[in-house]
Amino acid sequence: MGKRKKSSRKPAPARQKIPLDTTFTCLFCHHEKSVTVRMDRKEGVANLVCRVCDQRYQSKVNHLTEPIDIYSEWIDAADAAQREDPPRRPAASSSRVARAPAYDSDDE
Repeated sequence: MGKRKKSSRKPAPARQKIPLDTTFTCLFCHHEKSVTVRMDRKEGVANLVCRVCDQRYQSKVNHLTEPIDIYSEWIDAADAAQREDPPRRPAASSSRVARAPAYDSDDE
């Protein structure tokens, strides 16, 4: 038997891992890159905090969870809360009860 010929094909280039975002835009104050996600995989908890308006969100994590996943959960939770509690009209600033208009029967 003879020797195998070496392949003339070039090896495939190594895939570069593109880093995912770790800072995001706040849903409430709309500041860019003000929301950070800190994940404690040992405790299984992630904390999301906006450093401008101090909005906070906490979620459970596992070994596959990334910061973008926590941000997406926060968006979903905010949408669900908004659908659940519709905005109400503000109450009148006066604490007095408004009187019903008085009708005089003498003017007839």
